[in-house]
Amino acid sequence: MTRHLVLGNGSLLVNFDDTSTMRDLYYPRVGLSNHIDGRKNVMGIWVDGQFAWLDGEGWRRTLGYVPGTMMTEIKADNERLGIRLHMFDAVHYRDNIYIRKVTVYNYANYERECRLFFTHDFSIDEVDIGDTAVYEPEANIVYHYKRERYFLINGQTPQGGMYQFATGVKRFHGAEGTWRDAEDGELQGNPITQGSVDSTVSFSLKLPAQGNAGMHYWIAIGEKFSEIQRLNEYVLERTPPVLMERIEIYWRNWLGRVRLEPSDLPDETVEQYKKSLYVIRTQTDRAGAIIAANDTDILQYNRDHYSYMWPRDGALVSRVLIASGYTEMAKSFFDFCSRAITSRGFMLHKYNPDGSAGSSWHPWWRDGKAQLPIQEDETALVLVALYELFERESSVESILPLYRPLVQPAADFMCEYVYSEWDLPKESHDLWEERRGIFTFTASSVYAGLIAASKLAMLFGDVACRQRYEQAANRIRDGILKHLYDSESGRFLRGVHVESGGLCKDFDIESSMGQVWEFGVLPPDDHRVVATMKAIEDALWIPTAVGGFARYQGDYYFRQTSDPNIPGNPWFITTLWVANWYIAVAKTRADLVRPRELIEWVQSHSLSTGLLPEQLHAETGEPMSVSPLTWSHAAHVDSVLRYTKAWSCLS
Repeated sequence: MTRHLVLGNGSLLVNFDDTSTMRDLYYPRVGLSNHIDGRKNVMGIWVDGQFAWLDGEGWRRTLGYVPGTMMTEIKADNERLGIRLHMFDAVHYRDNIYIRKVTVYNYANYERECRLFFTHDFSIDEVDIGDTAVYEPEANIVYHYKRERYFLINGQTPQGGMYQFATGVKRFHGAEGTWRDAEDGELQGNPITQGSVDSTVSFSLKLPAQGNAGMHYWIAIGEKFSEIQRLNEYVLERTPPVLMERIEIYWRNWLGRVRLEPSDLPDETVEQYKKSLYVIRTQTDRAGAIIAANDTDILQYNRDHYSYMWPRDGALVSRVLIASGYTEMAKSFFDFCSRAITSRGFMLHKYNPDGSAGSSWHPWWRDGKAQLPIQEDETALVLVALYELFERESSVESILPLYRPLVQPAADFMCEYVYSEWDLPKESHDLWEERRGIFTFTASSVYAGLIAASKLAMLFGDVACRQRYEQAANRIRDGILKHLYDSESGRFLRGVHVESGGLCKDFDIESSMGQVWEFGVLPPDDHRVVATMKAIEDALWIPTAVGGFARYQGDYYFRQTSDPNIPGNPWFITTLWVANWYIAVAKTRADLVRPRELIEWVQSHSLSTGLLPEQLHAETGEPMSVSPLTWSHAAHVDSVLRYTKAWSCLS
């Protein structure tokens, strides 16, 4: 089930589905480990002898965020029960505390008792073996633990704390879990269970006739029991309402540096821009890993996930963070890359949030020959983003610690990993990770990476390296124009493949081949770029009511249609690439009509909460693959920044 709400602080990340049920809880790193693993931590309500789970039928729900904050707002009405729930969720900006505020409105004209139930289906460190759930009477709390992972559950109502509790066995020997025990409104109070365990706690509220009552519920996470004790005491001493207020103020101030140029973009698009920045923040680990996505629903497709740091995604997101003024997050990313880069000077396919190598399908050996299992654009783009950090801050001190461990090894590798006979980078996997060859996108990014490296070398008076990197970049640019541009079709190719000592052209139209202008190989209004973008528009627009641009002709990833006229599913990234090009070639404000339409297309096809998935069903428009995708949100921020800047400069 697609994730509709996300909250995080760089160490703790929680995701909710469209019923406001918590489905993922990552700690101590964003993307590592998921202690719910896609199962449900759900809320239930009992009133007048009737019970309903919040993820069940009979609810009218509205999910969203409090404008200008990283705090959710959820409304849920149930006519059968005669109640309405108004809820706010937040994660503390510093401490690993999740808080939910619940207000229950009573539609009945008589006083009633209401009991709220919260279930906890933890599989600590993603394994439901050896967990313990225990009730601690002195503090009136329930906590789960295994080794150095502790999860404390507590709450507060006007009448006091926890009303009832139960711990038990789940999904073992026929046991469903303690959630089933809750459905009669009573919990049996089993105080401790070990193995594959869960727990449920309840809180009692007195609802006045036609009135309301509220409570706060929280989970504190730490590495020791003493740590979660301290966090629990902190919540009780400061009080949950005060903490919620502080959290809201913090996130409003965090967004305070956003300064968009005035433009004709609607308010909804500007609000979406802010939400995108918040989403990027939640997907960025404090140690620097920018995670692609943390939606475990993808496990149903491939038994793997997106909770990895792809250097390409991370670099492109970093460029957006730098342009938006959030340079401290980008600096952490570059520190991560300097630790992760291989001794040979290239970045691996992807990394776990702790810096270890992630899973991969790129082989070191193929057809009896050794090969590098890389996407070379991932190495190049890191240097492109790093130079943009210098341009933003003009701080040599920020770059100095990264020059020898990151810039030089990466640039030296790119200089050496070249076919001298064609002046093109040697073969690697494409940015979509599906095929191997020499691609226009990859070669263009390598050109830009080497240009960035030459400028960075110049900062430190490294004349020899500056000249070497610049000369290598210019040779690759010549190779791109000679071998990756096809004069007969009048456009750039997706790429070429080495066959029998020569180059075989790949004529398939692909969205990324238009990025030659983005990386400075040619200006955006060059006739070769214009023709390439025209070919992309003609071939990759989705000819349904959904619209948007596909990645390439015949894209099979999550394809749901057999219609040969549909090239693939529309992606937010590729659609915004087209918008960026239109912005780049605009001469007057009238020329910004088309990119505005594409930016607003993103807004109109986001989830109701503002989250952006990777792609959409080409015929229905429903979200496909993961949500939110960090790269989608970064692309949206990027296009809005470009648009507003162009609007302010044009007339």
